[in-house]
Amino acid sequence: MSSVPERDDIDERYKWDLSDLFADETAFEESVAESEELIDALAAYEGRVTEDPETLADVLECSEQLMRTVSNVATYTRLKTSEDTRNQEYQALAARAESLAATARSTAGFIDPELQECSETEIEEMIEANPALEEYDQYFDDVLRMKPHTRSTAIEQLLGELSEVTSAPSEIYKLLTNADMRFPTVEDPSGDPVEITQANFTTLQKTPDRAFRKEVYTSFYDEWETVRNAVGAALKNSVTNDVKQAQAHNYDTAREAALHPKKIPPAVYDTLVGTVNDNLDTLHQHLELKRDVLDGDALRMWDVYMSLTGNESPEIPYEQATEYVTAAVSPLGEAYQNQLADGLESRWVDVYENAGKQSGAYSSGTYDTQPYIMMNYQDDISSLFTLAHELGHSMHSHYSNEHQPFVYANYEIFVAEVASTVNETLLTHHLLDTVEDETLRRHVLDEYLERFRSTLLRQTMFAEFEHRVHEIVEEGGALTPDRFDECYGELKGRYLDPVVMDDRIAREWMRIPHFYMGYYVYQYATGISAAVAIVEQLLDPDQPDAADRYLDFLSSGSSDYPLELLREAGVDMASPEPIETAFETYESYLDRYESLV
Repeated sequence: MSSVPERDDIDERYKWDLSDLFADETAFEESVAESEELIDALAAYEGRVTEDPETLADVLECSEQLMRTVSNVATYTRLKTSEDTRNQEYQALAARAESLAATARSTAGFIDPELQECSETEIEEMIEANPALEEYDQYFDDVLRMKPHTRSTAIEQLLGELSEVTSAPSEIYKLLTNADMRFPTVEDPSGDPVEITQANFTTLQKTPDRAFRKEVYTSFYDEWETVRNAVGAALKNSVTNDVKQAQAHNYDTAREAALHPKKIPPAVYDTLVGTVNDNLDTLHQHLELKRDVLDGDALRMWDVYMSLTGNESPEIPYEQATEYVTAAVSPLGEAYQNQLADGLESRWVDVYENAGKQSGAYSSGTYDTQPYIMMNYQDDISSLFTLAHELGHSMHSHYSNEHQPFVYANYEIFVAEVASTVNETLLTHHLLDTVEDETLRRHVLDEYLERFRSTLLRQTMFAEFEHRVHEIVEEGGALTPDRFDECYGELKGRYLDPVVMDDRIAREWMRIPHFYMGYYVYQYATGISAAVAIVEQLLDPDQPDAADRYLDFLSSGSSDYPLELLREAGVDMASPEPIETAFETYESYLDRYESLV
């Protein structure tokens, strides 16, 4: 292990190519200027949205041009900031972009309220008079459906202008944990120094040396204790903002405000949590297998991430990873496979960790550009699966952008996490079916089991925590670091029952960035459940049209509501059946692993 390199020390072929967004600073500034002109042009339509069908079409076209241009500006600054969160020049660019985006949202705030003054019949008459409006049919339906939760133009514009302020807790948290915090450097089992980071903590927790895992664990969480009050204040204000925003839009709860725009009934959330809690014994079986690796010794929190194989992951160089993933997606057809391979060659991916780089991984991009993937690749199986995951998102974006107009090109996270996890599941099947190295096969099986644990179980636990802390605010209670510890510690103890708990793990909520994205994490768990069901169809010889159905799903963007899109793909997430099927698969893989060893 070695220290984290500076970005300049990484070969260009392992960095994303942002020239597809802006060739140089001049092009960026021209786009900013164009956005400002479009803001003025759009503002001139206020009060005239439904004046006549032609004006309505002009308003929607101007709004799309503005949002596309602003999206390019904002995405570019996000990507540059992710490269080095310490760089104040990038921070300044990001602040400008957020201010511009807030102004654009505020300016466009009059469109929906003015449309909502029309009846459904009046909208239909305008579509009939101007066929160019036909492609907005789903959009109009969505706008009219949201009428009870849309405030006046003045209030919507004010809320848009305040978005730069209301997003502050997340921004503060990101800068604090990625740029300002410095975790200790410890000696690895070979005596080499290794700097603990947000990006490599989980990888270090998989190291076979138990004493080293404990040292990393204690050092990492002790450092979080030094920022306890700051992180607690950030999360408290983020949760409070969710609640206040929901109240401002006439919702009873923050959860309802998060789910209703996607037409997701709260029962879907409750069904997930209830079904997972009914099946915690499968997770406990997994943890007991880990305890067996310790020859009967008690399982501690620094053992939870360890491999069932008892040794480090085989090294998977990035080039090998790209070959595995490309081969694994063959059930989706040659066109999908070739496009994925072309994307990897076209530098979609920013591969390796560098000093100051944002932790984690994500897929980004805009309607006008290629996808971009941020990674912190660690040459291990976990990173291999993360690459497959993010490529699933990027290919979803590629297909959606290619087949949908701008208004429907974006898709909800609820379906996004299906696409990413389908790729993970296909990768697992491919490796277990083709790799002859028994050590690698055991590691692949172990990694997929970990994906179930961390995606289906861990994310549902996060969802329970998130819902509970929002309820505390909604019930008039106060959120403090101690209260966060109390809520999180209780859940951790229930979910990880075979593990001996300690005080430090109650602080884990401090290191989870997704808690700043209200009611987001449950979609990872529903996503893996839907993905397992879809892959079963893809690999079923009696369903030869399964790949076409799935590609149609990827191509649909937001042209329909998430539950309906998944039903078209053959999965009903309003039912507990996909979640129960996922647990059956989880258990079968646990049994398969036990048979191997």
